[in-house]
Amino acid sequence: MRHGMSGRKFNRTSSHRKAMFKNLSHALIKNEQITTTLPKAKDLRPVVEKLITLAKRADLHARRQLISQLQDKDLAEKLISTLAPRYKTRMGGYLRILKAGFRYGDMAPMAVIEFVDRDVNAKGSYDNTNGQTIEESAA
Repeated sequence: MRHGMSGRKFNRTSSHRKAMFKNLSHALIKNEQITTTLPKAKDLRPVVEKLITLAKRADLHARRQLISQLQDKDLAEKLISTLAPRYKTRMGGYLRILKAGFRYGDMAPMAVIEFVDRDVNAKGSYDNTNGQTIEESAA
């Protein structure tokens, strides 16, 4: 019996599930808003909120833990330099989930997960190669 077991399995192995949430969290941190299925969004929320809470400490150990979990120095830097100061007075609840209808092919419930007080210009403007925005790299 699965008494007290939290989280969904999503019909995936544990390593596949871990990789899926890592990819979703990368996309969410990079774009500050993504569209995915409702159950994935609900299970992604605690993963990303723990990363933001860790980034709010902003010391060397927290930075190394973020890099270890995300496997991306640029995203860890964005968490510490941009997102953590934005939410320094907020004690939690950094993300919101909005229901977005149903997917055409299989009628799966869809949702938009986004940061509260997000930067509307951040979607698609973050260049992952060197941590600059596309406008900065073009200049």
